[in-house]
Amino acid sequence: MTAPSPGYSITVRVSTPATFTATSDVTNAVASTGAQITAVDVVESSHAGMTVDVSCNIRDRAHGDEIRATVDALEGATVGNISDRTFLMHLGGKLESKPKVPLRNRDDLSRAYTPGVARVCQAIAKNKADARNLTIKRNTVAVVTDGSAVLGLGDIGPEAAMPVMEGKAVLFKQFAGVDAWPVALDTNDTEKIIDICKAIAPAYGGINLEDISAPRCFEIESRLREELDIPVFHDDQHGTAIVTQAALINALKVVNKNIGDVRIVVSGVGAAGTAIIKLLIASGATNILAAGRNGVIEHGSNHDDEHRRWLASHTNQENFKGSLKEAVAGADVFIGVSAPDLLDEDDMKNMNSDAIVFAMSNPDPEINPEVAARNAAVVATGRSDYPNQINNVLAFPGFFRGLLDAHSHNITDQMLVAAAEAIASCVSADELNPSYIIPSVFDAEVSTRVADAIVETAQQDT
Repeated sequence: MTAPSPGYSITVRVSTPATFTATSDVTNAVASTGAQITAVDVVESSHAGMTVDVSCNIRDRAHGDEIRATVDALEGATVGNISDRTFLMHLGGKLESKPKVPLRNRDDLSRAYTPGVARVCQAIAKNKADARNLTIKRNTVAVVTDGSAVLGLGDIGPEAAMPVMEGKAVLFKQFAGVDAWPVALDTNDTEKIIDICKAIAPAYGGINLEDISAPRCFEIESRLREELDIPVFHDDQHGTAIVTQAALINALKVVNKNIGDVRIVVSGVGAAGTAIIKLLIASGATNILAAGRNGVIEHGSNHDDEHRRWLASHTNQENFKGSLKEAVAGADVFIGVSAPDLLDEDDMKNMNSDAIVFAMSNPDPEINPEVAARNAAVVATGRSDYPNQINNVLAFPGFFRGLLDAHSHNITDQMLVAAAEAIASCVSADELNPSYIIPSVFDAEVSTRVADAIVETAQQDT
């Protein structure tokens, strides 16, 4: 059964009699369903009765219905409204625009707008590079999506993608001081998306591609990197790869193995899986098997998809043929970015000793982390309710902070490797253990170290 999560957080408003035990009766009833109570507040009280709000984390919508029925069954208690606290957070969106300069009088207005602004426009017209210093381009990133591959929800469209894009922009600002803005496009046409990104590029210092389905995302990113003079980063690929590599650096330290010696099986050959494999190779991995729906991609096999052809050329040097389950036998590392419930405890037993398992399918991983931990030495997931959460927020804010600070036009493999090493370095040797291989997303040092690593690498490349 799925554990209660802050992602399903509700507040239950209950009318109760004015008795000494009324509040405890309600909270005990809610707790009896398995909910995690986070707050209890008496919002109204009179001689006749009380109104009590109970806030709690639950499993899903059905769990909320169970709570309503359980509390309603109490004598004298009536459940009124149940508020979904996640939806309340999203009311009106999560972003707003604020001026950085005060407009206190006519003098301020004359400098911020007409007539003074005209001189700034003329300066930029003479030298477009000045836009990086004299406009929001200096610190602003476009978060671009077509809504075709949102989380694990699939093609839900640009409107439905907006809450994720807004959240991304909030994380940019919170963790690295980068101003980001959602750009949700009502088209899945590759050429149109490329043209739109090129057309809006003058206003932005970088573009973060988000939740665009494979294989279109590969071409969009590749073309934009070639045709624009600002950095283009596909977070589903490179953000995931960076944080995965950072976690692997420290996991290998825990089990005292070398990346060049271990046998790695990657489940999932879409955007994230391909990027992870490329970064693994750039970081020194030599023995990688890539598994899709039909089993492990055979070395040298021919594919219509150029990215599958690349995987066929660069992985499975041992010429293995078989299924994911068969490939996991004898592996040192499993990395999953695919689908839930692909592996079981027997598969874990068949891995090498001191195995590393990163089951990152969200919200349901390739194997239950608790089951994996019975045999694997180190287990990581994409979830926040287990240790070792592999979360992209550790990478993309600091990565773009560094790109903007360095005025970089390009993103290189060396930058990706440097970012992974910077994140890994935030876990000291004294802190490192099987349940702590990756720093907290709230570790303020992470974005700073990643940004510094990107700036240093960019300077070395010039």
